[in-house]
Amino acid sequence: MHLPYQRGPLHDLPDTPQAYDAVLADVTEQALARLTTGPEGSLEHPGAHDDIGDTSLGITSLLALAWQRGKDPRLPAAVRRSLAFHLRERVHTEDNPGYPNLRTINSGLPYARYVLAAGAHPIGDWPSTVWALLQAVNLLDAADGLLDDEQRTELRQLAHGYWRWLTDATFFNPQQAGNQAIGCVVGGLMLARHLPTQEAPAVRSLALALYTDEIRAHRVADRGALLPPEHGGAYDNNYGPISLSFLAQAHRVSGEEMFAEDGDALARYIDARLTSGGYDNGGPRYSEQHSGFESVLGLRHFGARVGADLGRYRGDTRWGRHAVQQDGGIDGHFAFMLVWQIQDATRWHRTPSGRPVRHQLRSGTVSVAFDSRMTPAMIEAGGTYHLPAAVRRQHGFGPVADGFLLCRPMGEVRVADARADGLTAKLVTKPVVGRDHVLRHVRSLYVTDGTRLWVTVAVERLDGAPYLLSGLPYAADDGDRVRRTAESEVSSAGGLRLTHPTDAGPDDFDTRAQLTQEQAAFTLAADPRGYGNPDEGWRHLVSSSALEADPAPGAPEHLHVFAVRYGPGGDFAPRFEEDPGNPSDPGSPGGLVVRTEAFTAVVGPVAGDSRGEPSLVLRR
Repeated sequence: MHLPYQRGPLHDLPDTPQAYDAVLADVTEQALARLTTGPEGSLEHPGAHDDIGDTSLGITSLLALAWQRGKDPRLPAAVRRSLAFHLRERVHTEDNPGYPNLRTINSGLPYARYVLAAGAHPIGDWPSTVWALLQAVNLLDAADGLLDDEQRTELRQLAHGYWRWLTDATFFNPQQAGNQAIGCVVGGLMLARHLPTQEAPAVRSLALALYTDEIRAHRVADRGALLPPEHGGAYDNNYGPISLSFLAQAHRVSGEEMFAEDGDALARYIDARLTSGGYDNGGPRYSEQHSGFESVLGLRHFGARVGADLGRYRGDTRWGRHAVQQDGGIDGHFAFMLVWQIQDATRWHRTPSGRPVRHQLRSGTVSVAFDSRMTPAMIEAGGTYHLPAAVRRQHGFGPVADGFLLCRPMGEVRVADARADGLTAKLVTKPVVGRDHVLRHVRSLYVTDGTRLWVTVAVERLDGAPYLLSGLPYAADDGDRVRRTAESEVSSAGGLRLTHPTDAGPDDFDTRAQLTQEQAAFTLAADPRGYGNPDEGWRHLVSSSALEADPAPGAPEHLHVFAVRYGPGGDFAPRFEEDPGNPSDPGSPGGLVVRTEAFTAVVGPVAGDSRGEPSLVLRR
């Protein structure tokens, strides 16, 4: 079964001027056909029900851009007719019954409805009005030669009214959604350029203050980065890249350095959490659903700034160019992002970043993305993506003793990186406490040659029958699609088994079933799909399918050592020995020697060097 939204890398979509002109030509023909068959002047998709209050205006802005680029003589009249429809039919000034986020009742200010019927579903009116503001300012940017003075003045006044409704009549950012909030700021910055001299400075100043005080001041830390919060979480793999696009546009139109700084930080974070193959999952709204063209501006703009190939991000190619309905027909939702994407001349940066990053190990087709506790959040090797497995409500990768997973740090987690002759390695030293309250040190060595990944984990000797929880094989790369899988090419120096839950309840996840991780996560979430937090739901998982590796033979007596290789290869028989080091030579501290068919590594002692930092020596 293919995952519904994990499709092709976004940088595979042609983005030449000729390709964009072809997209706009298709939009033009669809729009002109709608003008003759639908309500007078409407460019809405006939099947649209929600996200609708701004969509006709969005297509109008695309027609305006198409006219700027190609001067199609059919377009000026179409732009005026469709704008007249929006001004006549889609501007609401009476409060929507049941809308809970007003600060001023009966303000008379205009807003855009998420659902047209009064009181039907008012909760989405705030982002719909942000979107309407953005469609309006894009049209104002292209108004020369298209709109007469009367329409232009009415549109400018409407955009200003939208801004006042968003910032005065309602609470700001009522859904706690970073992408919506930054979008509102962008709308204010763009609006200010069209206002009279006496009004513009106040709007620009308020926009910058809202970003500083309401967004930037409330950023959330994850994996060493400060991120704009998204629906209660630090990052969402659908909306996070959209926030990056809004930051790119904010920087483009304002020149303010804080947007560039925050975009750089978010871009580096995305690069670290993203696998080599572009697969990702997680977030407080969507675990696997991805945005498409809405992400391109930010990924392309900031990928070039930070020198990372962010275009490998897999997008929803149904929305590869613009929003569509089920029949593939164009929808104006997010049209503003396509306008900006076409206007931005930045080219894709296609070379991986070469610098070591704390929260990722990446080389070739192999990658390990680490969470804030330096436990793998995703392992990719051999075309398979492995998620953290679950045992007795504990999630992660690491040694298991007496049913207790030793991966949660009880103290400082230290990291060392090394490279040698085409090999890339990371050593993670983590203090942990088990059920017996004994402090132990887990040293995890990750080494890759770009096609295979070797993982060696050493810990003070454990009682009973310990094993290494080595992940949940979940998805596989089919090139332009990602599919569900329960298989993985993995070898172990000890016994290796793929186990599955003995129960089939909602608290257990079996990779052999058709259920996706996203569906299972929402089943366990506290609120309905689309509103609940799937990450929070997934944390309720009791057990999952899991790779379990037994201790490797031949380890030093005082240690349990586990050794696993992900990806293709022949026999796997690593050897281990203790190097006592040279007490008189600080450069020869000794440690655990790991020898495999591809490399020799010396994992330094638990105490580390003179500053307590771990030491790692690596050679072919």
